[in-house]
Amino acid sequence: MAKYEFTVSVSPRFLPEQSDPENDKYLFAYTIRIVNSGQIAAQLMSRHWIITDANQNVEHVRGPGVVGEQPRLAPGEAFEYTSGCPLPTPFGSMKGSYEFVAEDGTAFEVPIPEFLLTVPRTLH
Repeated sequence: MAKYEFTVSVSPRFLPEQSDPENDKYLFAYTIRIVNSGQIAAQLMSRHWIITDANQNVEHVRGPGVVGEQPRLAPGEAFEYTSGCPLPTPFGSMKGSYEFVAEDGTAFEVPIPEFLLTVPRTLH
C-alpha cells in the first residue's frame, strides 16, 4: 500500500429536466467518491477539471476544494459529492486532478479518470 494513495470513482448522468436541447444546453450531474486507500491522512485542497465538448472545445476549471468543502480523509475514509456540468453539445468528457496535502505536509496530486457525459439514446 502506498503512503499517498487515493481511489476516485465517478458516476455521471444526464439531467433531461434541466436541459434545453433546442438551445444547445445539456446539463449533466456526476457523483464522485474519493477513498483514502493510502497510509496517511490528507486534505483535499483544490481541483482542476479539463472539460471537452463534442466540438473539441476545452475548458479548464480550477478552484479550492469541492462543493465548498476541503475534506480531510484518514486512511480508509471516503468522501462523496455530487456536482454538475453544462455542455453546449449532447456529449463530452471530463477528467482532471485533485491536489491533496498530507498531514506530514507533503503535497501530491490524485488523477481523476476521464469519464463521458452523454445523452442516452432511445431505442425503438
